[in-house]
Amino acid sequence: MDDEAELAPRVLVVDDDTDVLTAARLLLRRTASAVEAERRADAALARLADSRFDVVLLDMNLTAGRRDGREGFELLDRVRGLDPAVAIVMMTAFGGVPVAVEAMKRGASDFVLKPWQNEKLIATVLAATSLTRSRRAVERLSVQNEALVAASEPIGDAMLGRAPAMLDLFKLIDRAAPTGVNVLILGESGTGKELVARAIHRRSKRAEQPFVSVDLGAVAETLFEGELFGHKKGAFTDAKTDRPGRMVASSGGTLFLDEIGNLPLYLQRKLLTVLERSEVVPVGGDRPVPIDLRLVSATNVPTAELAKESVFRQDLLYRINTVELTLPPLRDRREDIGLLAEHFIGIYAKKYNMPRRRLSSGALHALEAYRWPGNVRELRHAIERATVLAAGPDFVAGDFPILNTGAAPSASAPNEADTYNLDELERRMIRRALADHSGNISKAAAALGLTRAALYRRMEKHGV
Repeated sequence: MDDEAELAPRVLVVDDDTDVLTAARLLLRRTASAVEAERRADAALARLADSRFDVVLLDMNLTAGRRDGREGFELLDRVRGLDPAVAIVMMTAFGGVPVAVEAMKRGASDFVLKPWQNEKLIATVLAATSLTRSRRAVERLSVQNEALVAASEPIGDAMLGRAPAMLDLFKLIDRAAPTGVNVLILGESGTGKELVARAIHRRSKRAEQPFVSVDLGAVAETLFEGELFGHKKGAFTDAKTDRPGRMVASSGGTLFLDEIGNLPLYLQRKLLTVLERSEVVPVGGDRPVPIDLRLVSATNVPTAELAKESVFRQDLLYRINTVELTLPPLRDRREDIGLLAEHFIGIYAKKYNMPRRRLSSGALHALEAYRWPGNVRELRHAIERATVLAAGPDFVAGDFPILNTGAAPSASAPNEADTYNLDELERRMIRRALADHSGNISKAAAALGLTRAALYRRMEKHGV
């Protein structure tokens, strides 16, 4: 389709008079890309449910002999309920100022008398088309503004590193980011997978468009579909208004699906269909919404698990991992611990308006010896706590009590006799579970008898 055809409006004409429908089609066929005609209200509504129009030309009276306009007003209300953005132009052979005023109050954009003047009707249709497209643009901007605000929030972690594995990762990001391909990021929890996703977005051709992040590990399974695909008013009990999903919000930009390994199999199939068709149908809706997004996904599920059809659909896996990036755990890049620690010391000294302390050699050695089951996220929390509570001019090993709670994955179970503090015991058990399962949140949560969301809340509570 050429540019002129893409700009031409799609018009729906609703009138019980076949001569009027024919005249409208003949007049508008050179102005519009499509002119559809219906004689009955139910047929017009069905057409609107299946297709999107720029303008609806609507007769005030769809039954012979009627002149009160009630049919037209009723249909006007129903059309606006189906598509609030479409411009509606009312038509009647029995017009008057009161009827026109009532039509405008109910949401009509204009009013024409039959028989019409051809030039005036064409001008009215073009003006109504402009109004519709402005409304749709405002809708898109409103949805994307929310995403942009979320994307502008500062991130505490930093994608810093001089370890060979990180330098190789930076090179892969620079190669993959501008291409627009879908990317799958693998790595333990806390390694910085979202930071990699944001770096890919910033280096892509979509950098000026929204970056929308969805943590599927923190979303209840019953809410997955509405969160991703959106929902229509009344689709379920709490659906008080229409809500565009994250996929629509990210259209034009990048959608980051964190912990995609948590997506149930039935929704994996739906996600694959959405990606193949580049359109999404909201929950409770029947009209597809076109989308244009780049998908970046992440998971801490091992590759061997993802390869199982019972865990993850292989056709979806092929679709999302055109490029696969693996983030090393912090214990495998010890040369970066001091670099990251100094970065976080600067951040939290400024945040809490405190003098910047020096990291003593003893403290640095202790930090580098710890295995960090919670990875960079755990290091960041440890630095924040020490910034607030340390008493001396320099950080010493004693300012990081986390270093004395068992760092090795093979550490023995905590001795319950040495403390009766429930918070401390819970903190130790969470760290042990994360260490025993190499940072895999799903397995650690199962071992602790918690849901993933509950484990995330406790990790946040204890600074793990």
